[in-house]
Order: sequence, then structure tokens, then C-alpha cells
Amino acid sequence: MVAFLRLALRRVAMMPVMILGIALLVFVVLQFSPVDPAYNALGESATPEAREAFAEANGLNDPLPVRYFHFLGQLIHFDLGSTVPPSQPVIDRITAAFPLTLQLTVLGLVIAIVLAVLGGVLGAMYRDRWPDQLFRVLSMAGVAIPSFWLGVLLIQQFALNTRIFPTGGYTNIADSFGGWLETMILPAVSLAVPVAASLARLIRTSMVTELDRDYVRTAQGNGLPVFLVIRSVLRNALVTPLTVLGVKVGYLLSGAVVIEAIFDLPGMGKLILEGVTGGDIALVQGTVLTIAIAFLVVNVIVDLLYLLVNPRIRTV
Repeated sequence: MVAFLRLALRRVAMMPVMILGIALLVFVVLQFSPVDPAYNALGESATPEAREAFAEANGLNDPLPVRYFHFLGQLIHFDLGSTVPPSQPVIDRITAAFPLTLQLTVLGLVIAIVLAVLGGVLGAMYRDRWPDQLFRVLSMAGVAIPSFWLGVLLIQQFALNTRIFPTGGYTNIADSFGGWLETMILPAVSLAVPVAASLARLIRTSMVTELDRDYVRTAQGNGLPVFLVIRSVLRNALVTPLTVLGVKVGYLLSGAVVIEAIFDLPGMGKLILEGVTGGDIALVQGTVLTIAIAFLVVNVIVDLLYLLVNPRIRTV
């Protein structure tokens, strides 16, 4: 337990440093944007003198390091600036949009894990037989299919042709769970399939390795029920896929941004699209930074889970 706490504290202590690095990267990249913040704030009719006064008042003429430290000072106080007129605090827009992106990511992750475990276990149990061959074909197809293209196909088939699900829009889960599920299931499946296919291949490989170990043959020889053997094997086989789960969750978060635009969901994707098309640097900066920090937090949580399920790494 002491070793686990030491390693966990080491992971958590690195988070502020990584957040500073993320903030620096996002800030510097957006400084090369051709968009003039004064132009967006004051409009086309603003005179050059008014734009210069706006730039001076808002520190736009300061050196880059000074602006970066000013940005960090705002970030510490959860101040991400304001959107272009009509002016709204960026943090308020993110607070309203991020829960939907989080819901979509979590639902996609749940679907991906269920599909991956089922596919990986069946493929390993029937290795080199027709279920395993079918699993390999489906998993290769799942990895190759882009989420956005799959989303378009799902809309065509299940929303336009059969009208089982809506083509887009969002129903708040607090208003109707059934309506929420109807609007979220197609986007979540679009996100989940590529992740499920990739994880299933890892689980299948790990399961095959574990099934060839001596303890499995001993358990089977002693007449242990098959489901108990599979449960033990699966618990050991999931250690390796867990190492890449953080990256997969990051993929789901970033993929959700694109999927939200396709299904017209008012999440972080819509904010980024609005910021890019409207030249709103503060909005783009805030949303990208929030998604990056969320990705970092998820990876730290997965690292801690990996430490819990794999005691051997605690000695490293």
C-alpha cells in the first residue's frame, strides 16, 4: 500500500507541470491565428485608433511571455475570457456544454467495453474456428471505419430510412431518459465501434496467452466450472488492455467533438466549431484547453487503476 501511495502521489504531482505545458502549447499555437481580437470585439466600423486602444487596454501589445503569464493568472481563477459580442464568459459556455460531451464519452466507453469483452472472449474461446475468423474480420473492419463515416451511415439507415432514431438534436436526461437515450445511442455507437474493435483484439490476444498457462489447465483438470475459469482468465487478461484505455478514452473525447457536429449535439464540438467559424480565439482556446486537461485527468486515473490491478508494477 505504501508503494502504491508513493507512485500515485508521483503521478498526481506531475499533473500541474503537464497542465502548464498544455496551457503553453494551446496559448502559443493560437497566437499565430490571423484573427484580430480587436476587429471581432469592436466590429467592422471600428477605426484603427479604436482598435489600437483596445489592443493596448487588453494587453495585446505586450510581449508573448507577459501575455502568457497573464493568461495563467486568469486560468488559476477559472477565467477563460469572454466570447465575441454578444459577450459571455467562456467558462459559462463550457460549463453548459461539457456535461453533454462527457455523457457521450462515457456512454461510448461503456458500449465499447461491452462489445470488446464479448468479442475478445468469444474469439479466444473459439480460436482458429469460424467464430474467431468472423471476429477477426469484424474487428479489422471496425478499426478501419472512421467514426464520422459510420455516423453518417447510421443516420442514413436508422434515422432516414427506418426512422427508428432521430437524425440529431438532444434531449436532456433530466427531462426524459428514453428521449436522451434515443438522441445519444447513434452518436455513442459511432464513437464506440472503432474503440471496441481495437480493444477486442487486445483482449483476444491476452485471453489466448492466459488460456495456455498451467493454472488454467490445472483448473480445468480439477473440474472447475467453465465460467469460473473464464472469469479468472479474463481478470488477468484485462491488465494489458487497461494500459491503453486512457488513450482510447482520449480518442473518444476528441472523436466526440466531430460526432457532435454530425448529430447536431450542443456539446464541446459545437463550441469549437462556433469559435473557429466566428474567429473567437478565447472560445477556441478555452474549449481546446478543457478537452486537453480532461484527457490528462483521465490518463492519470487509468494509471492509478493500472497500479491497483497490477501489483508487480508497484515495485518499479
